[in-house]
Amino acid sequence: MGLADGDMRSMKALLSKAPGGPESLVIEDVADPAPKAGEVVVRVAACGVNFPDSLIIEDKYQVRPPRPFSPGGEVAGVIDAVGAEVVGLKAGQRVLASPGWGGMAEKVAVAAARVTPIPDAMPFDEAAALLFTYGTGYHALKDRAHLRAGESLLVLGAAGGVGSAAVEIGKAMGARVVAAASTREKVDAAMSWGADSGLVYPAGPFDKEALRKLSELFKSACGENGVDVVYDSVGGDYSEAALRALAWGGRFLVIGFPAGIARIPLNLPLLRACDILGVYWGGFGARNPGANAANNAELIALYGAGKIRPRVSARFPLARAGEAIALLGERGALGKVVVTIP
Repeated sequence: MGLADGDMRSMKALLSKAPGGPESLVIEDVADPAPKAGEVVVRVAACGVNFPDSLIIEDKYQVRPPRPFSPGGEVAGVIDAVGAEVVGLKAGQRVLASPGWGGMAEKVAVAAARVTPIPDAMPFDEAAALLFTYGTGYHALKDRAHLRAGESLLVLGAAGGVGSAAVEIGKAMGARVVAAASTREKVDAAMSWGADSGLVYPAGPFDKEALRKLSELFKSACGENGVDVVYDSVGGDYSEAALRALAWGGRFLVIGFPAGIARIPLNLPLLRACDILGVYWGGFGARNPGANAANNAELIALYGAGKIRPRVSARFPLARAGEAIALLGERGALGKVVVTIP
């Protein structure tokens, strides 16, 4: 996946040539990718920006691509070329895809199993904002937590890309959703996207007394019986506080750690008979491509039915893609950030 030396034609790409922050990225001309067997080349119209983009360029993510590489794990565009052994996809087809990296470029080669056709009515920027956040949320709530209609769901970081997707998916699955975020503006946004109630949590770090108050804040928002499922896309001290708000037999979904990796006292899951469930959507897709493809098709159907819709709050051209990654890394985004490529 990613860029490959194909022919003498060239394209623009945002490159990570050494570990560093968004300011270390550079735009350069590189050779057009050529599809290998089982791959297609997508001419990129839009690339979703996600928190892992800020990690992968600093060698802090689960995978470390060989340099130089382009960040960008989800794209939407038009198939430009089709490799051997590819069935069901053709040049000129509108698609979304999850290359893992390489998406912040004019073209990217992607395994055909990671490509999903999209309807003509779906804008490219919304398509590029669907796979990572909604794919993660759908896998988490459907496959890991087995969320049922009538249950309650607490979403931490409810106004970010991953959190806003969880709010919408939770409502589409019939849950009562409590949105938690760091500002009133973010909570109000999550409420406008379908959350039933919300709370503003304070900024850390927390001493023992502040952590106790944070736990009480979550408990009061979730009710005396506790919440059935916690969707934690924040981490840090917020994780333990939210875990304390779980109901008996509840499920705690580990999504991400922008506030730091949590340290959970293991007596808490024992006392609540609850499950702590890791959610690694990329690993799920690699190990279960058929199930992942089915989930993607179900998400497209939910989009077509008007039950979910990615909220694109900011668009950046490729030349300013580093700024887009920086905005997300600073947790300043409301909804989804997308890089557009005419």
